[in-house]
Amino acid sequence: MKADTTSRRVGGILLHPTSLPGPDGIGDLGDAVFYWLDWLHEAGCQAWQVLPLGPTGYGDSPYQSFSAMAGNPMLISLRKLISEGLLSSEDFYDQPDFADHQVDFGEVIQYKNWLLNLAWQRFRSGVAENLHEEFTRFCEDQVGWLDDYALFMALKAHHEGKAWTAWDPELRQRHPDRMKRAKDELKELIEDHRFRQFLFFQQWNEVVSRAHELEIQIIGDVPIFLAHDSCDVWAHQDLFFLDEGGSPTVVAGVPPDYFSATGQLWGNPLYRWERLRSDDYLWWKNRLEAIFNRVDVVRLDHFRGFEAYWEIPASAPTAETGRWVKGPGSRFFSSVKNHFDVLPLIAEDLGVITPEVEELRDSFGFPGMKVLQFAFDEDPDNDFLPHNFSKNCVVYTGTHDNDTTRGWYETAPEAAQDFCRRYLARGGEHIAWEMIRAAWASVAEMAIAPLQDFLELGSEARMNFPGREQGNWAWRDRDDALSSGLADRVRELNVIYGRVDRELPEREGETLR
Repeated sequence: MKADTTSRRVGGILLHPTSLPGPDGIGDLGDAVFYWLDWLHEAGCQAWQVLPLGPTGYGDSPYQSFSAMAGNPMLISLRKLISEGLLSSEDFYDQPDFADHQVDFGEVIQYKNWLLNLAWQRFRSGVAENLHEEFTRFCEDQVGWLDDYALFMALKAHHEGKAWTAWDPELRQRHPDRMKRAKDELKELIEDHRFRQFLFFQQWNEVVSRAHELEIQIIGDVPIFLAHDSCDVWAHQDLFFLDEGGSPTVVAGVPPDYFSATGQLWGNPLYRWERLRSDDYLWWKNRLEAIFNRVDVVRLDHFRGFEAYWEIPASAPTAETGRWVKGPGSRFFSSVKNHFDVLPLIAEDLGVITPEVEELRDSFGFPGMKVLQFAFDEDPDNDFLPHNFSKNCVVYTGTHDNDTTRGWYETAPEAAQDFCRRYLARGGEHIAWEMIRAAWASVAEMAIAPLQDFLELGSEARMNFPGREQGNWAWRDRDDALSSGLADRVRELNVIYGRVDRELPEREGETLR
């Protein structure tokens, strides 16, 4: 049963699983995530927001995944495999000396791949017999996406990581005879990738079950566009604007604005929406069904692209050369809503938003996003100021793409700092908590802040720098950060502002800053 997503007012925290503490160089789905859920419960939080959970490629970005359906094997808890006999404590003796505050993705991927392969070899030799029937059933249930994904990853390994457009033409074009031969030649490697997905979802389902026991809803994230070098684009080339060699002819991005003089050139292939419409958006329905089976609510990234998107010629050096093209709009969402009946979506409606985008969002009742860091330009009509909110929105102090609130404040212009202090009627000494209080006190039905803000961390804890290709997504929480005292402070906020139905905990003289 899914967690209750109908609560009137909810408070929650944004934290990607990779940022959890743990012994193997990266946060995973082991003991730390269950401690995290128990801590959220004690803090009175009824929502946990994550980033996309798929396997990451170049740059380690969860928004550039090899698959829209698969889970990230780097999130598999290796320690939990000991109880199944798939690994032993002796296997960890040569573990690298991982940093506890940052993910070194290169080192982690090499290390975990070696141990996951070891677990697979033991499984195929007959270890963990109790899991073999479950594994077979999982492969049968997930065949719609799993076969393409496992073959794609096996072929990438066989081609030393090269993009699928660099494979031989028969594989690139998915010629049936060549595909059959590849499946035979790479059978063991294909099964290895199937097995990793089995382990991921076995562990993730345990996490979801515990969250629901604690009445915590998990908010997932679906990027509108896909990485070009992904199994989805390779397996469904007819759904994208590609040339005969499989390369995009037009790509996604956003035009120049006050953030960037040349715009942002994302490079993702664009959908042929008319072809998607011809079978009533079946691929998108399958994609959303997969994510709704894993989380309770979905943040739909770059929502404005469903109304109109910026189309850039693939040969263009920047995003300056492009045009607005109408997206699928209400026809798409009507079809999807009829399929699911209820659509628990949050519309990521940041950036330059037109009345048409707002109308699309509001006609389906999707809550939009408000980010307090965008509010303090000295304009009292700024949509991101809490007195301008409607109830049907989700307020954030900042998102994964922003600096931490302390980092933002310390580098903001003096005029913005001054207006922020005057608006909040606070001195700014503890700006992160002052912004959190403003978010929680607002009329927004859901209030979310990154864990970094509750910990009052600076720019060193920033998760992502948009436009920077390397060095992102690496921040990790420390073992001792989630104290009972911090849980009490967060719980008090949730109770005071009606975001949880519980009595105030007793305390002697302790007050929120």
